Amino acid sequence: MPIANITRIMRRVLPSHAEIADDAKEAIQEYVSEFISFVTAEANWLCHCDYRRTVTPEDVLAAMASLGLDDYLEPLTLFLNKHRAEQNSEQFVRQGGDAGPPMASTMGYYVPLPPSAATTKEERDFGDLTPAIHEYILRNHGCGEGSSGGCEFDPFQKF
Repeated sequence: MPIANITRIMRRVLPSHAEIADDAKEAIQEYVSEFISFVTAEANWLCHCDYRRTVTPEDVLAAMASLGLDDYLEPLTLFLNKHRAEQNSEQFVRQGGDAGPPMASTMGYYVPLPPSAATTKEERDFGDLTPAIHEYILRNHGCGEGSSGGCEFDPFQKF
């Protein structure tokens, strides 16, 4: 995040006569960058689990929920919904200056709060599978008779 943006945000919350040291600005810049990387890495991991490449705002909200940042979900969800409604209302403005239907700007763009994420390491490693089911699959019990149905076949083995 650019240092000018950080300085502007810091000045909003500090009294007008307060001065901000350069070291303080750099420290906040480092913390903000680390926080963004932390949340983005979690969102990327959630996308990877769903076999998707694009991280959406909903993925970031779900990542924040899984990281325990629940206090921020409701305000960020409200902000996202307002932003999308505002963005879509601009798309509905015609060349003559007339606006489109009043409700069209918000239809279908409500973002619900993300579901609670996996809480234990086992849930995170195995997804919805319990460790017993995962072990059953790994041992490949009840193998079929096809060419890939042999008991030596491990679908989770890396190539």
